[in-house]
Amino acid sequence: MESVIERIEKGHFWKFHGGIHPPEMKFLTSDKPIRPLAMPPELIIPVQQHIGEAGQLIVSVGEQVKKGQPLTKSSMPLSVPVHAPTSGTISAIENSVIAHPSGLEELCIKLLPDGEDSWCQRQLTPDYQTLTKHQIIEKIAQAGISGMGGAGFPTHIKVNTQAQINYLIINAAECEPYISADDLLIREHNSTIVDGINILDHLLEPAFILIGIEDNKPEAIQALKKATAANDKIKICVLPTKYPTGGEKQLIMALTGQEVPSGVLPSSLGIVMQNIATCYAIADAVIHDTPLIKRVVTLSGRALAKPQNVWALLGTPVEFLLQQCGYPELAKKHIIMGGPMMGFSLPSTQVPVVKTTNCVLAPSEQEIPDNNKEVECIRCGQCAEVCPSQLLPQELQWSAKAKDQQELEALNLFDCIECGACAYVCPSHIPLVHYYRVAKAEIRQQKLLDLKAEKAKQRFEARKVRLERDKLAREEKHRKAAEARKAKMNAGTEDANNEKSAVAAALARVKAKKAQAQSGQASASQNNEQSNEQVNDKKSQVAAAVARAKAKKLAAANAKSVTNQAADDHLNNDTAVDTTPANITAQDDKKAKIAAAVAKAKAKKASSAPEVQEDQQEPDIKPEVNEKKDRIAAAVAKAKAKKQAAKQASTNANSDTSDNPPSDDDNSQRAEPMTQVAPSEQPMDKKARIAAAVAKAKAKKQQAESK
Repeated sequence: MESVIERIEKGHFWKFHGGIHPPEMKFLTSDKPIRPLAMPPELIIPVQQHIGEAGQLIVSVGEQVKKGQPLTKSSMPLSVPVHAPTSGTISAIENSVIAHPSGLEELCIKLLPDGEDSWCQRQLTPDYQTLTKHQIIEKIAQAGISGMGGAGFPTHIKVNTQAQINYLIINAAECEPYISADDLLIREHNSTIVDGINILDHLLEPAFILIGIEDNKPEAIQALKKATAANDKIKICVLPTKYPTGGEKQLIMALTGQEVPSGVLPSSLGIVMQNIATCYAIADAVIHDTPLIKRVVTLSGRALAKPQNVWALLGTPVEFLLQQCGYPELAKKHIIMGGPMMGFSLPSTQVPVVKTTNCVLAPSEQEIPDNNKEVECIRCGQCAEVCPSQLLPQELQWSAKAKDQQELEALNLFDCIECGACAYVCPSHIPLVHYYRVAKAEIRQQKLLDLKAEKAKQRFEARKVRLERDKLAREEKHRKAAEARKAKMNAGTEDANNEKSAVAAALARVKAKKAQAQSGQASASQNNEQSNEQVNDKKSQVAAAVARAKAKKLAAANAKSVTNQAADDHLNNDTAVDTTPANITAQDDKKAKIAAAVAKAKAKKASSAPEVQEDQQEPDIKPEVNEKKDRIAAAVAKAKAKKQAAKQASTNANSDTSDNPPSDDDNSQRAEPMTQVAPSEQPMDKKARIAAAVAKAKAKKQQAESK
């Protein structure tokens, strides 16, 4: 079986699946030399121009910078700095539109050139072999070099591998239509490119160096063969023109016959690939200490008056480039960064040139017509036939429209190199690559969110483990300390006795605190009981006062009842009051009846009073009633006075009898029944006077009101 080198020397190469043959259109620029441009009025330098993390800013607004001075520094492994393309002043650091299909804004540094183009201090190294591998890799990293073929992967990561490298492949295929930047770079700067290849050979020490180039670049092929004639390790591999031969996996398949599996890096197969423009930048950085601040850009398309290749400073606005090529002001309808197959339309002509910009295309209406409308897929299968990655583009498009991320990953979406071959042959004019790019961005975003959630979960679990470990460590420490104290106390030495005394003192302090706390609780409960007793005492005093008030009120009611009973008795008899003790006792028996009569009289009075006030036809009734009441009250007072006088006379008679005992002759008198006055009737004298006074006052008041 023939080896790889034997096949290459015979011109026999492998074929990859699919591929197309679109019109090349390279003749527009391939016959014109690379032209330097005038200095643009402003440079817009994105902070991130590569795959990985953005660098950290080390300049500020208003600062003067020199050409080649770093504007950022690398803070992560997958990070490279950006440099000032010329000398000038930092005018702003703000978000601006970048070269990306999304048209989003990212942080950019705006530089106003001063026209002097003065360099910062540089250290030239004519012989790179005097440097160590680590120093060369550091120079590549500090120069900000990343893959210039389109991916933008940091170069110092690729060349710093420990794997055994069998093949170092230099990609000079430049298979996409219209683009001729690498072709012209090889023709004009082949010696510098070979220096870069030799530096990579020194770093990687591969068995063979294969330069893959398509057969549509005869002048570049002759220039490479002449420049590499002295190095037997370098093989110039002239491949048949087919798109996309310049793809990494496709070129590896064509040159070595090895297929790179999904998700596997070529370095694991002993293969490293670098772009031809990257080799030029490596030589410029290592030997001349020149960072990546410019690159060759193809300006092509039939809408341009002067299509050509130019040396463009990084950060140059696309609008300035188009002006240098005679682009009409009114024709800004289709501006594409990159080739017609893998490029993307720009949202604005203020988008700057970056490290991965190899072409700016301004096609005419005949080249990219507007009447191609997307229609439904007819399932013809042509997209699957031309796919170089052997995918199923139509199923990927359906899953992308349905946002079925799990199915997209199962269909190996990330193996798609976005070559655009499927969209080129699609009869329904479906922009398949657009769907794939959007789906990839969504999946990456979701993976970032999942990664953050997983990291948060890991931090939480680690914290739980740490807390548990600390808890066990504390418990173990306390256990050991307790055992040490116990052993020390049981030693029987003076120190042990002192330790026991200290322990006893500590226990005594604890007991004292406990007793103090209990005494405090007892005093608090005693205070609560005293306060409760005071409250109960106060309540008892209030209850006694209420009882006395009720007793006084009851006594006043009884006195009033007695007075009303006497008045009613006088009215009923209409005669002089009998003041004998027998009559007084008989009157006491009628109290209930008298009280009932008084209550009826009051009720009758209350019911008749409103009628007397409302009836204005009987004005003479009220004076007569009042005069009658006055006479009754006077009679009651007289009766009470007579009653009291009779009571006093009876009392005196009883006292005389007790002082002079009766003789036998007086038996007839002792036989006469005598009625004793009850002690409770003695205060009636005072009450009678009070009642009489009250009656007189009421009589006077009623007489005054009647007048």
